Amino acid sequence: MDIVTIVGVIMAFALIGWAIMSGGSAGAFIDVPSMAIVIGGSIAASMAAVPSSTLKCIAKIFGKTIKGSTQSPSKLIEDLVSYAEVARRDGILSLESMCKEIEDPFIVRGIQMAVDGTDPELIEQIMETELENLIGRHEAGRGLFATIGKYAPAFGMIGTLVGLVAMLANMDDPSSIGGGMAVALLTTMYGAILANVVFLPLADKLAARSAEEVLLKTIIIKGVMSIQSGDNPRIVEQKLKTFLPPSVRGEEEEQAEAA
Repeated sequence: MDIVTIVGVIMAFALIGWAIMSGGSAGAFIDVPSMAIVIGGSIAASMAAVPSSTLKCIAKIFGKTIKGSTQSPSKLIEDLVSYAEVARRDGILSLESMCKEIEDPFIVRGIQMAVDGTDPELIEQIMETELENLIGRHEAGRGLFATIGKYAPAFGMIGTLVGLVAMLANMDDPSSIGGGMAVALLTTMYGAILANVVFLPLADKLAARSAEEVLLKTIIIKGVMSIQSGDNPRIVEQKLKTFLPPSVRGEEEEQAEAA
């Protein structure tokens, strides 16, 4: 579990709560109709904008934001190099028996196609198509949270306008204007909080998660293609390490020299 995401959201709410308590009574910042307009309106607008198939997966999408980090690229490269060593030593057909021990189904499909003698261009095309579909699914999930985050401030403004109209329609009692204005502005605050504390940060985290997974899948594709072409394991390693940041590559080289 990615505890940083949870801590970040909690800290943001805690800071807002601290500011509210420092400014006066917390009860003055609670208005149920305003909450209903912002939350209900944002969800309703998102239902109209997003396909139902994506809405059904909202719990799964949310789970991805707090899911722990995916496999380390360095560890993945190490595994692929080990497969290349086996293929180089015992022949590519020997990898078929190893597929049962490989947990990543994407690697398994690539290796199985290579073992079956599938044309290299076709292997690459199939794997890249699967990667493109993965990116599309991730973008749909990120777009759901981004959509809710986009509509929340708009409904906050709508609620404020509704409150202002209601307040101006009852100008007979000047003493109620201050309270009415405060309630009207609450919807804007709710919309800003909902967007900038919850949904937009989660959308950005989903984008980061997607980038991590795309990197891993790209490494796998290049690794499988190198194994299929019979490259030397050292060449496979050098090819795949180009996907790592220079700082990481430098650390690994220092560790290898020390060993």
